Amino acid sequence: MPGTSAVCRSCRAPDPVPVLSLGATPLADALLEERHLDQPEGRYPLELAFCTRCALVQILEDVPPERLFVENYLYFSSVSDALVRHAHTHADELIAARGLGPDSLVVEVASNDGYLLKGFAERGIPVLGIDPAPDQADAAEEAGIPTLRAFFDRTLAERLRAEGKRADVVIANNVMAHTPDPSGFAEGLAVLLADDGVATVENPYVRDLIEQTQFDTIYHEHFSYFSCTSVDHLMRRAGLFLNRVEHFPRLHGGTLRWWVEPRERREGSARAYLSAEAEAGLTDPAFYRAFAAQVEAIRAELLGVLRGLREEGRTIAAYGAAAKGATLLNYGGIGRDLVDFVVDRNPHKQGRYMPGVHIPIRHPSALLEERPDIVLLLTWNFLDEVLAQQEEYRRGGGRFLVPVPWPEIV
Repeated sequence: MPGTSAVCRSCRAPDPVPVLSLGATPLADALLEERHLDQPEGRYPLELAFCTRCALVQILEDVPPERLFVENYLYFSSVSDALVRHAHTHADELIAARGLGPDSLVVEVASNDGYLLKGFAERGIPVLGIDPAPDQADAAEEAGIPTLRAFFDRTLAERLRAEGKRADVVIANNVMAHTPDPSGFAEGLAVLLADDGVATVENPYVRDLIEQTQFDTIYHEHFSYFSCTSVDHLMRRAGLFLNRVEHFPRLHGGTLRWWVEPRERREGSARAYLSAEAEAGLTDPAFYRAFAAQVEAIRAELLGVLRGLREEGRTIAAYGAAAKGATLLNYGGIGRDLVDFVVDRNPHKQGRYMPGVHIPIRHPSALLEERPDIVLLLTWNFLDEVLAQQEEYRRGGGRFLVPVPWPEIV
């Protein structure tokens, strides 16, 4: 059952300091079928807190992972062209830098539909995907990627090691934030990695989230929001070391890639990020408390813009039935009185409805069929990609409203 934690989910220190409340919201990926619209939806507190011992930013509510990533998970990574390009570039770099070949093993945690591991498998490098989501795992296996349907933790890693599997590379993109037990996750990496192996872990950077007021990336599927400082604490407790840091400012609103190894050989990039975070105040709850006032200001401004457009007689749609969109719509109080429909490229989402606000989800062709005056861009993290895809709509006079870091029509 869901519940509120009174200890840090990483280091177990008592009483993380609350810094922001987004109220009670439905599960962000629990898209509804029409037959469910009249049924009550579960809503859960969405409160952000900061651990003064290990600097982890986290939500306090625990929803069982099975509800989040098995029963209600419809995200397919291959839908994003930009994400696929990013993944293939990383695969090429790892193959070259680590000398990977037919005797190597690359494991990806949260391998989704196999979009990343294809870059290794096509070069004859053995791979293993791990993902509990059944539809995504099925898609990966259809693409020739062997996939273990499971959640990753220390117990699973020990089982794989007992079977003789030691990974030269473990890739964990946009998954460490999704585990309610980050310590168990890090311990699993330590068990599974070969002695000279490396894990690369990607997640949105909490500093970018705060400084760019990306409050809509907070939802129940994201248990934790990482800085380099919190990752350093987490990995050291598991016997691993944060040795390198890369920043991708255009990916998911700002993503870090942490290079983690069983041996400490820290590079300048890691030292620089840890020092910069201390200087900027990321180790102090005051840095995060100021965020709450900024979030409320964006909410008020966005509502004002949308209501003003409606009063002028403008038609409004939205783009992207993503989890962040569900947070923005529900926290913002943006329903069918303001937005007529949402479009999304993912066919698994089309024909369903956004949780809480019950806005219908349609194919992107609806933008050309209906010609709304304004499209609220819920997936603003793919701004460039969406604008390029919707060039015909824009040539016809359509415009996009980007909600963060401050509402702006482009």
